[in-house]
Amino acid sequence: MRWIVRGDVDGFFGLALDNLVQLLVIDALCRGVLGFPVELVYGRILPGAAVSLIIGNLYYARQAMRLARATGRTDVCALPYGINTVSLFAYVFLVMLPAKLAAQAAGMADPVKVAWQAGLLACVGSGLIELLGAFVSERVRKATPRAALLSTLAGIALTFISLGFFFRAYARPLVGLTTLAVVMLVYFGHRRFRGGLPGGLVAVALGTAISWAIGIAPVRMRRTRSDSPSTKGIV
Repeated sequence: MRWIVRGDVDGFFGLALDNLVQLLVIDALCRGVLGFPVELVYGRILPGAAVSLIIGNLYYARQAMRLARATGRTDVCALPYGINTVSLFAYVFLVMLPAKLAAQAAGMADPVKVAWQAGLLACVGSGLIELLGAFVSERVRKATPRAALLSTLAGIALTFISLGFFFRAYARPLVGLTTLAVVMLVYFGHRRFRGGLPGGLVAVALGTAISWAIGIAPVRMRRTRSDSPSTKGIV
């Protein structure tokens, strides 16, 4: 039994990009909506999330390997571990932001700390609920029609996850539709690139190259040599 096979490379790029987006969303919401200081976001929140992603994916990989060895199968795939987008928005707007506003209304000295602690408490509480639910989840799955379970999951995914990126793809069609075509060609057309290059890597590299070529990639600003201190050039 091998720990890494060819399909894992594509899966890595897909999961890595998804989690990267989630970390960027956390950064934007924590600093923009909650007003968290940079020291808290970059010193505690993002490092903690990164460590949890590493530990979670390694543990799931270990579970998949144990299942493969026990059953003799070679097509076992580990469950991807990442940050739930819907829960992320729920924690920010339904738990942490109300806690901050309540702390400000009460005249507390550090509303940001209250919001952060409320988020931590909510994480612990949801973890306990999931732990207890694990003992009855199989019974619920067997008693509930699959369509009822999957329709709810699909509706949440389309509304809160897919549509935003779908509209962004059409906002920049040259980049979005080109990379989408690569993904569709690889995963649904079952085509392979020369040299065994993974489709996810090709899509990311191609989209990045096109973005830089047409000038929509992020640029860095620096001051140019000029008599006017307000004059800036683009590098």
